[in-house]
Amino acid sequence: MADEKPPEIFSSRLGLILTTIGAAVGTGNIWRFPREAAANGGGSFMIGWLIFLFAWSIPLLMAEFAIGKKTRLGTVGAMRDMAGRNFTWLGIWMMWVGTAVGFYYAVVMGWTIRYFWIALSGDMSDATDTTQTQALWDNFISSPAEVVFFQLIAVSVSAFIVYNGISGIEKANMVLIPCLVAFLIVAMIYPFILNPSGAAMGLRFLFIPQWEYLFKGETWIRALVQSAWSTSAGFGMAITYAVAMRKKEDIGLNAFLTGLGNNAVSLIAGVAVLGTIFALSDTTADGLAAVESGSSGLTFIHLTALFASMGTAGWVIGSIFFLSMSFAALTSMVSTLQGCVVNFVDMGWERKEAVRYISVAVALAGIPAAISLEFLDNQDFVWGTGLIVSGLMIAVVVMRFGVSDFRKNLINTQYADIQIGVWWEYIIKYVFPIEFIAVFGFFIYEKLQDQSHSPIEGMGLGLFTIITLIVQWAIVLIIFILVLNNRVADAVKKGPVSDGNFDDDIEWAEEV
Repeated sequence: MADEKPPEIFSSRLGLILTTIGAAVGTGNIWRFPREAAANGGGSFMIGWLIFLFAWSIPLLMAEFAIGKKTRLGTVGAMRDMAGRNFTWLGIWMMWVGTAVGFYYAVVMGWTIRYFWIALSGDMSDATDTTQTQALWDNFISSPAEVVFFQLIAVSVSAFIVYNGISGIEKANMVLIPCLVAFLIVAMIYPFILNPSGAAMGLRFLFIPQWEYLFKGETWIRALVQSAWSTSAGFGMAITYAVAMRKKEDIGLNAFLTGLGNNAVSLIAGVAVLGTIFALSDTTADGLAAVESGSSGLTFIHLTALFASMGTAGWVIGSIFFLSMSFAALTSMVSTLQGCVVNFVDMGWERKEAVRYISVAVALAGIPAAISLEFLDNQDFVWGTGLIVSGLMIAVVVMRFGVSDFRKNLINTQYADIQIGVWWEYIIKYVFPIEFIAVFGFFIYEKLQDQSHSPIEGMGLGLFTIITLIVQWAIVLIIFILVLNNRVADAVKKGPVSDGNFDDDIEWAEEV
């Protein structure tokens, strides 16, 4: 229509790739990957992690990029046009789950901002052992007003970037991602200057295979989970940004660059974290204790104590490290807001109006997680598992469309830099369903092992968490399917293929 605003597009492939890498890279690359690798056989874990990059993450990224580029709509409209009107709820689910993760992820981002300030201001310097850093963490996390304050900073900064549209997001990532990598490289090199032999011990835990772990199913499951969550494959992120792809942009190569770029950042972070831990730990046992202490324990207790013990150097490296984490969290938080905003814009909202309302809603909905770590952990399991289900939905939509036709017509277009072979079809049709069953089953099994105290007397926390998952999923699915499906399907604007015509490569935006 003549009165419609021209569509937003990325100005360059570099901007697109850095943005999608930024969406994928988050705190999990820095605090989860090193811990998972070191605790699950080092190089043995890495073998599985790399295999699943090509057997889960990159194939799903290709599917998402192709769907977003072809439909030119957010997840809601994309699922409507790809799967049919009655399946619009698939896209609503994907939008909701991504946004629900953002409720508590903003809290985590607030933690990183707070600790950056602690490091920069010198407040960390007196906490030179884990007892003191534990007290520092406990004092912070038990102060709801302070946690909420930094959560609001996290949402506000993210909203400001999204408020300025694709151009603002692209410009931000063109700065944030190179800075993030540069900071991590500095943090990676310094331990080898400080204590080469200790830092080398960290490398051994990261890269040298402990071969017995290759024969443990848990090693492979954890490697798959790390690859899936770390790249955000199947979560709707790639659909969101593919909406703004240029017409002649490639699908396959961009998916490879996104996945490999994300993993490269993980490797740099892994060397930085494990190198620092073992370079500054008195014994190997102390280093292993730090690795096994959980994500927040590793970062805010053990690493904080190590940075504090370094004196002036710790002030520098600690500030750089927590700024890196803040940048990683920010780029992911931006993609979370953008994924929701795009869908509301598709329903006729003005972008800036959508950003204002959604950011306020995210901030308010995140307050319970800011106040209670137990609530945050519950929501992390409920909606983190929901992200894996979103990946299944992508695969199902591709199968419904026709896996072979999808590869030939939507991935291997006339603009493809590389042609994707039939291997992709086998992964989507046969390998992915097996992977999904294994991951989902492992999540449930592992959670059931948690017999710690729950709010219900006589019920283990694991079973309680699973029940809350079932209840929350049931509520939102009933609302999405029975109440919102048709209304939202009507509200979302028509995209280039809303009439079901996938044959032509429709002119969408003037090339730049």
